[in-house]
Amino acid sequence: MFGMQMQYEEPVFRPPSEAYSLILQVTIGCSWNKCAFCEMYSTKQFRIRKFEEIKHDIDSISKIDNSISKIFLADGNAMVLPSKRLLEILHYLNKSFPNLRRISAYALPHDLISKTPEELHAIREAGLRLIYVGIESGDDEILGMINKSETAESTVAGLQKAQNAGIEASVMIINGLGGRKYSQQHALNSAKVVSAVNPKYLATLVLSFPLGKDAYSRKFKGNFEEMKKKELFVEMNNFLSNLTLENTVFRTDHASNYLVLRGILNRDRQKLITLVEKMINEPDSPELRQEWMRGL
Repeated sequence: MFGMQMQYEEPVFRPPSEAYSLILQVTIGCSWNKCAFCEMYSTKQFRIRKFEEIKHDIDSISKIDNSISKIFLADGNAMVLPSKRLLEILHYLNKSFPNLRRISAYALPHDLISKTPEELHAIREAGLRLIYVGIESGDDEILGMINKSETAESTVAGLQKAQNAGIEASVMIINGLGGRKYSQQHALNSAKVVSAVNPKYLATLVLSFPLGKDAYSRKFKGNFEEMKKKELFVEMNNFLSNLTLENTVFRTDHASNYLVLRGILNRDRQKLITLVEKMINEPDSPELRQEWMRGL
């Protein structure tokens, strides 16, 4: 129903947890759009939408249904918007949807760093309470090889700055991102960064190749060797074993994953590790297969 009213420039992406949210494009594409693994916005030229366009979309939907409670700001990193413009949009959303409980968006850490603590606090008070950040890896060597716009240091600094302003974070790590050669450092340093951030939510997905493995290998600035399932489980085990978290909701239920894990870290860490180790040592066990398909 909403799609008939919104002026979407496709393709449009959103986190799985925003399935029931109104998707509002405030930017088109991704301001970085150079990561080796990502093809999401490769067909788009980045631009910031005019407020008049955004206001038209909001007005069109609010006339149909003003009871909406959750809104996700697309495309790739709405936090790149100047704070004044972002606050203008947030205030108009609150005015248009009186039942609005949460606004969320993708974010790049350096966009968070560029905002003052006062600006981030004002953004949180205006309703933007959750950011999704693809950390991808906590290892600087791998981040350089995939042409990511961040370092481990900038990732921690940006996320901590947003969290200090009261904005919750949902972060993601890509299993297998560095391939076989860099697997251990990827797992250990990713665990170190995630532990430093202690996000509200943590998810992992498995590296995929939308344009084929050769296309990714050509963009990867190193020797990439694709990992087999068992090796991916070993990497996951290393990652989980080195996390130090408090009340972080952990999920690996993205379609790319071979193993569904659900739990609270670090409370459920040993249960998760035990399941991963069983997959490493007894991958063909029928009982185990039923267990991991259900998740924890």
